Amino acid sequence: MKKRLSTILAGASIAALALTGCGQGSPSGSASTDSSAAGGSESGGLTKVVVGVLPIAPSVAMQYGIDKGIFEKHGLDVELTTSSAGAAMLPAVSTGDLNFAVGNPLSVLTAVDKGLQMKIVSGYSNSKATGDDINGVVVRADSGIKNFAELAGKTTSVNALKTQGDLTIMESAAIDGGDPSALKFSEMPFPDMEAQLERKNMDAIWLPEPFLSKALANPENKLIGYPNQKAIPGLPTMVSFTSGKFAEEKPEVVADFKAAMTETLAAAEGDQAGAKALLPTFMKMDAKVAENLKMETWDGAVPAEQLTKLSELAAKHTFLSKAPDIAALTVK
Repeated sequence: MKKRLSTILAGASIAALALTGCGQGSPSGSASTDSSAAGGSESGGLTKVVVGVLPIAPSVAMQYGIDKGIFEKHGLDVELTTSSAGAAMLPAVSTGDLNFAVGNPLSVLTAVDKGLQMKIVSGYSNSKATGDDINGVVVRADSGIKNFAELAGKTTSVNALKTQGDLTIMESAAIDGGDPSALKFSEMPFPDMEAQLERKNMDAIWLPEPFLSKALANPENKLIGYPNQKAIPGLPTMVSFTSGKFAEEKPEVVADFKAAMTETLAAAEGDQAGAKALLPTFMKMDAKVAENLKMETWDGAVPAEQLTKLSELAAKHTFLSKAPDIAALTVK
């Protein structure tokens, strides 16, 4: 099995770790540009597929599946290539430079809304439906802000605009009885957020793990809630997807990939310690940080109910022109 992880963010092991919910940036340019060689070439009886992933901790499940021989078992020779943003991978999937990718489902829905033919192949990772979630909104303990509704007129930093961060915070404000249109958002890299909150340049910050735990270890900060969990419990953070063209032309390969993903993610979820043990090499992450990292739930089943709610929510807050039919977008 091959693995090709391009260096897309200079000195970015910390920044890469930060992008736990969804990444934003430019394409890495590392994907194969010879689409004729991808998804159809044979290597020792295996079909080679090029898969785009984000340089974030949950992506390690792909390497886990490769190392455990699960993809090979299903007849696939997987080559991984990284991009700093799920949205950036969509054009590469559309043109066939990538056969598959793993990224934020809202980016996929947005691409479909803009006319790209995309198909969801499998689930991948989900936030926690109960208990401590994997991202949250933090404010200063002395801010007087007690809930999401009280963010009205305040500025909250998110890593990217018009994605799951601001969407779920807006819906959480509405649930708390506030006016979501009165919220303000500022785009900022996760590693910079806590310092800006400390300087009171931001009123609130939306953080994933491990930055969330780090910020809450400071008694001058407090959590006001988990927006994913409040808006849509168990909200999917990533799915795997391909182009409509590839799904139509290579249905056997897509079926093999779907089966391999389902087996891989179940195995990784059942062996989180083993999967996280790959992070020091996979991401150049500190071993102790990797060992203690709170992770999403890995699950290859397509979370159709949550994706439908996500699409309806995105349409409600005008992130999408209309809610798409999730069943029609999903590979059967």
